[in-house]
Amino acid sequence: MTVQDLPFINACLNALATVFLTLGLVFIKKGNKTAHRNCMISAFVTSAVFLACYLTYHINTEAVTRFVEPAWFRPIYLVLLFTHVVLAVVILPLIFMTVSCALKERFEQHKKIARWTWPLWMYVSITGVLIYLLLYQIFPQTKPVPAPPPAAEQPAAE
Repeated sequence: MTVQDLPFINACLNALATVFLTLGLVFIKKGNKTAHRNCMISAFVTSAVFLACYLTYHINTEAVTRFVEPAWFRPIYLVLLFTHVVLAVVILPLIFMTVSCALKERFEQHKKIARWTWPLWMYVSITGVLIYLLLYQIFPQTKPVPAPPPAAEQPAAE
């Protein structure tokens, strides 16, 4: 396995988090608190592993993949990417607050926050998979372009 395999692994982790989030909701609706807790802890751990893999990929690769073709779909992709990134940042503190309330057995507060956390977390997980599919499978882009070197490292013009 190489760092280039991480986008696929990240998509799989997002898909797995989606499954755990869905099952967690189903179990709490049925009153199965233990199964709910186990699914939500699994979603949390899966998302944490995703974040570690995501950061590892972006720290260890200089390549930048840009969505260029098809041009007609690019605005749709960019809106999807923008909402995904913004909500991924927003969801982090919400997840920690929701988990914290549950661990402290403040279940009324947990339920109030979870009503916001769950759909946002679900959106981020699903759109993470969708972004991977669009960028690498449905509309595969040309090879990633290496990031330009800093000005001090650029060769002098002859």
